[in-house]
Amino acid sequence: MILSYKYRINPNRTHAASLDAMLADFCSLYNACLQQRIEAYRRQGKSLHYVDQASELKAVRCAVPEIARWSFSAEQQVIRRVDKTFRAFFRRGKGFPRFRAQARFHAAEFRVGDGLTLRKSGKLGFVGVPGEIKVRWHRDLPSEPKSAILTRQNGKWYVIFHVEVAATERANDLTVGVDVGLTNLIALSTGETAERPNWTKRAAKGLRRRQRALARCKRRSNVRAKRKRALAKFQARIANRRRDALHKISRDIVSRFGRIAVEDLNIKGLAAGMLAKHVNDAAWAQLIQMLAYKAERAGCEFIRVDPRGTSQTCPECGHVAAKTLAERVHRCDCGCTVDRDVAAAMVVHFRAFGFWPGAGREESSEPVAA
Repeated sequence: MILSYKYRINPNRTHAASLDAMLADFCSLYNACLQQRIEAYRRQGKSLHYVDQASELKAVRCAVPEIARWSFSAEQQVIRRVDKTFRAFFRRGKGFPRFRAQARFHAAEFRVGDGLTLRKSGKLGFVGVPGEIKVRWHRDLPSEPKSAILTRQNGKWYVIFHVEVAATERANDLTVGVDVGLTNLIALSTGETAERPNWTKRAAKGLRRRQRALARCKRRSNVRAKRKRALAKFQARIANRRRDALHKISRDIVSRFGRIAVEDLNIKGLAAGMLAKHVNDAAWAQLIQMLAYKAERAGCEFIRVDPRGTSQTCPECGHVAAKTLAERVHRCDCGCTVDRDVAAAMVVHFRAFGFWPGAGREESSEPVAA
């Protein structure tokens, strides 16, 4: 399996200026490829593909010195990026590819050893960028990377290495059902729950203050650019806190259970409803994605089940009874009384593994380790 390892890099002013210039030239190449495809279809009714445009890259490099100073293979990846965008458009039938502004073009792909070099000193070298760039190696790479992405985020630079890692054998056969929610971010069929931190609400005051400060600024002014960066930095801090909590929760589950079942939710559809703000803040998709790739790496079995009726079904007798969102405790005529989210997780467990976990279990308030 392929895993990504992200590291912060520390370019000096000369390095940063070169990296900015490289992304600007790659953005120009992207827009030129997009324009060429549009014109070819408009004038000749012909659809261009990656091979058609990549075959012209050498001639473009000879004609445009600014393009020629950067890695050839990285520029090929820019053309592939245009091709992927068009393929996605034709597959979805909507979202025609747009021209990109240089201020919004933040990433470039490289083959390690061709365009990006990992030096023996632990520093990075890029074709066209003078000198070597320091890397913050907060953890070791498990093997030699084959490809990498250079990305700029809120004025900081990062490199993401893609590494092939062999999956390990499953540590145990313990089973668990997982239910995600808005009151409890996650509930397990074992009775454990983790309350949703509500990251956006906690930071709402600071977020509103920065948004209002930005709205008062004159357009295209230096002050507006400064306030915009401050807002982006604050939003990134919220996202980092959310991501850190989700990593800890997903790691805890994968380290304890060998077989994990979750609901196969249509999260995109839920995020378009009346609870969109809360669904997006809870980041269910991100949590399930983390569980999936960590389970694969640990050799765990990961199962998605039909989510219909999990919150309405009794985990002991199977009776289905409608509940309102305000009812937080499941009570059934059979005598089963348990937290609503835990009951749903137990139903998920049954649908995945064919037996009820902890029949007759009382409600547990034990938190999931985070």
